[in-house]
Amino acid sequence: MTAVASSDVEPVLPEAPALTGPVMMNQDWRDLTFLHWAVEPERVAAVMPPGVRPDVLDGTTYVGLVPFRMVDAGVSRGPGVPWAGTFLETNVRLYSVDDTGRRGIVFLSLDTDRSVVVAGARAAFGLPYRWSRMRHAVLPGDVHDYRSRLRWPGTRAGSHVAVRAGALRASTEVDTFLSARWGLHVRWFGRTWYVPNAHGAWPLRDAEVVALDDGLLGSVGLGELAGREPDHVAFSDGVHTEFGLPADARRPRPAPPGA
Repeated sequence: MTAVASSDVEPVLPEAPALTGPVMMNQDWRDLTFLHWAVEPERVAAVMPPGVRPDVLDGTTYVGLVPFRMVDAGVSRGPGVPWAGTFLETNVRLYSVDDTGRRGIVFLSLDTDRSVVVAGARAAFGLPYRWSRMRHAVLPGDVHDYRSRLRWPGTRAGSHVAVRAGALRASTEVDTFLSARWGLHVRWFGRTWYVPNAHGAWPLRDAEVVALDDGLLGSVGLGELAGREPDHVAFSDGVHTEFGLPADARRPRPAPPGA
């Protein structure tokens, strides 16, 4: 399929369109830190699923390192699953747009301290989850300290990120481009799928990097980024989100209400 023209790509909106089908699951994302590095689109184009390319802002795309707490993940709109529904996670992510114009995220890795989540997500959705030892602590001065060490066989990497969360800020153009993502793209069983999600606008806060010693970027082939300061840093207390059912990414996206 030929890539759509830039004029046909869905707009970047700070709040999600309503899900049009059943809710597959819901969850809270809490105490989340965004660290991003600007890269040329060509640097990451080869790892995008078929039918998906890097999304760009002013000719640049981004690689994200995002540690956070997952809380009360549940089926449909039901309550959180005890124990298995609350865990720590850190993901390495890219920003994508598919041939129908849907913007989304491509995950290069998702690390968590729940082995049952790793097994389930890999089997059900083909997502690159990995088992890790993880810790999150809130230190004096509203410093959020995240530590992880991969346990996945054959992979040795860890990460230590600490940021000092500051005041709420009005979202910048880059903030919105990186945080207002209403789906993910994943290759599974020979197809590229789009999984929609919906949540309110992120309440973003200023953040200062206190410590950064990361090997997770290197574990997915982007180790050179960890040697320089991130180009974008933000912290959020979190949002509640819902996920819809996967759809073939080649299927045209629904028309907006009133179209």
